[in-house]
Amino acid sequence: MPSATELERLKREFLEYTEIEKGRSLKTVENYDRYLSRFLNFAKINKPTDIVDDVIREFRLWLNRQPAGFSKNGDTLSKKTQNYYMIALRAFLKYLARRGIKTLHSEKIELAKVPERTLDLITSTELSRLLSAPEGDDDKSLRDKAILELLFSTGLRVSELCSLTVDADFSSGEFSIRGKGGKVRVVFISESAKRALDKYLKARKDMKEELFPLNRRSIIRVVKKYAIKAGIGKKVTPHVIRHMFATDLLSNGADLRSVQMLLGHANISTTQIYTHITDKALRETHQKFHSKKD
Repeated sequence: MPSATELERLKREFLEYTEIEKGRSLKTVENYDRYLSRFLNFAKINKPTDIVDDVIREFRLWLNRQPAGFSKNGDTLSKKTQNYYMIALRAFLKYLARRGIKTLHSEKIELAKVPERTLDLITSTELSRLLSAPEGDDDKSLRDKAILELLFSTGLRVSELCSLTVDADFSSGEFSIRGKGGKVRVVFISESAKRALDKYLKARKDMKEELFPLNRRSIIRVVKKYAIKAGIGKKVTPHVIRHMFATDLLSNGADLRSVQMLLGHANISTTQIYTHITDKALRETHQKFHSKKD
């Protein structure tokens, strides 16, 4: 007889496999652990063959009725959040199948339809004001200027920016970064970003290894501070600057595949959120060249 802890043991082995073999981040592993633990606590099942269609359907119904975090207005978990649970469960089932363990086929789990993602963008004028907002030659202003310039020049994620060290060679105008899933890509630095970095590094007096001795939340606060100073009424985050990096490339003629590589997206489908930029260019081409006799 299989023990009552068989699924818990397999879950632990799956999480180890995800971290070591698949090279996923600790954050991803922690999320998978939370989603799968919640499923197992709900289902009260003991072995892989207990994972059947009815159990999944009941869990999805239960998830759909759960309150959204600390919501005070009765909101329930969004479809996007519910999908995170299904993605973790599907990955677990694929792992079990890989080991030849009989269970529900992963393809039986479909993701819920979610509203098409929209982009949070600022105008090019607002972006210019944001990049110019840090003034002065004090250490903090030079640091913040370098942060903003580097974010826009490279399209780095906040976690990637936090991982940079002072021994990286920025003078060449390019450097390698290890992004999501441990994948390495090359990013490029504009002349204005190089100048900002050079001024900042020359002014630094500490001996810390990190290029920017700040955590993720601190960098988010830096961006917010200068967005307010620049008179931008919209919410501006490092990810908004990343969006601006991508849209700037596309609106100036870059192809989607190149932007995918520069952003470090694993799949082109993720980059396709920016197709509205190319759609605009296509519309302008159509208006310029089609039915010219009218």
